Amino acid sequence: MCWPARADIWQGNLVEAEAAFAELANTIAQFEPVTMFVDPKYIEHANSLCGSGVSISASPLDDSWARDSGPIYVHRPDGSLVGLDFVFNGWGNKFTPHDADAALAQRVTSVFGDDVSSINMVLEGGSVNVDGAGTLITTMQCLLHPNRNPKMSQKEIQEVLCEELGVSSVVWLPHGLALDFDTDGHVDNVAAFTRPGHVLLQGCSDSSEEDFVRLAINEKVARSSTAANGEQLQVDVIPVLPFVEYNGERIVVPYLNFYVGNGFVIVPVCGHAADHDMVQMISEFFPGRSTIPLDIGRILAIGGGGIHCITQQRPATA
Repeated sequence: MCWPARADIWQGNLVEAEAAFAELANTIAQFEPVTMFVDPKYIEHANSLCGSGVSISASPLDDSWARDSGPIYVHRPDGSLVGLDFVFNGWGNKFTPHDADAALAQRVTSVFGDDVSSINMVLEGGSVNVDGAGTLITTMQCLLHPNRNPKMSQKEIQEVLCEELGVSSVVWLPHGLALDFDTDGHVDNVAAFTRPGHVLLQGCSDSSEEDFVRLAINEKVARSSTAANGEQLQVDVIPVLPFVEYNGERIVVPYLNFYVGNGFVIVPVCGHAADHDMVQMISEFFPGRSTIPLDIGRILAIGGGGIHCITQQRPATA
C-alpha cells in the first residue's frame, strides 16, 4: 500500500483518508504481512496510525494508488516471482507530477529483492483483472483510450497482455462506470473474478442511472465470452450500485472494488441501505473466507478509488 501523499485530491479530508488507509492496513495485517510505502514527510504520522503488523518503508510518492503504480507480480514457470513495471503516465497525464509514482515498481521490487521486468506499454493494475488460470478481463473504455497507448491497436495491446501476464483469453467489456473520469473506466470497479472462469459483475438496478445501460451491456458481453479453458465464462451480478453525495457532487462507491487476501475479502461500504445484503451476496462466492465490510468506501471514492485501488498483492514464492 502507499500512504496518502497528494493532499488536494481528498478535498480537505486528508485526515479521514489517512485513517481509512490505516484501518484497511491494520485489518489486512490480521491475515497477512502489509508493507506501507510512505513519503518521508508523512513517516511519523503513518507510524502513529499503523499497528505493529504494518511495516513502514520510506519512499517518494506523488499519490497513493498502489494498484496502479506498483509492480504487477507474475510467477515464472519455475515458480519464481518477477514484478512487471509497466509505464505509468498518471492516468493519461491527468495528475502531475507522477514521476515518483512511475518509479514505484522499481523501488518496491528493490525493497523485496525481487526481479523486475520493464514493459514499454502504459498500463495500470486497476485496468485489468485475472482469474489466475489464463483469463483476463478489462474495459475498452480504458485500455483503448488515446491517452494511454495511442499508437497501439487493440490486437497489439492484447498480445502484450497475453505475453506478459500469461493469459490466453481476454474479455473486453465496453464500459467502466459513467462517473469514473479519473481512470477512464477501470475494470476493478465493474468486474472481479471469484475463481477460475467465474466473474462477478457490478450491476445497476436503478434504470434512471446512466450505468443501468452501460453495465447491462457489459453483462451481455461477458455472458457471450469464453474463459481460457474454452468454456463459457460464468457470470453473476451484484445488482446494487451505491451513490453518495459530497459537497453537491455525486460519487459512486462500487462494491466490487474489494480486496481478496489470505482467507478473507474486504468489501467497501458507505452506509447504503443495501450494504449488508450486497456484502452477504459477495460472501457466497468466497466460501471459506471471512468477508469483512469496511465503511471507508465514501472517503476512498472522494479521492477517486476504492479498496482494490489502494492495495497491490505480492504473491508468495513457490
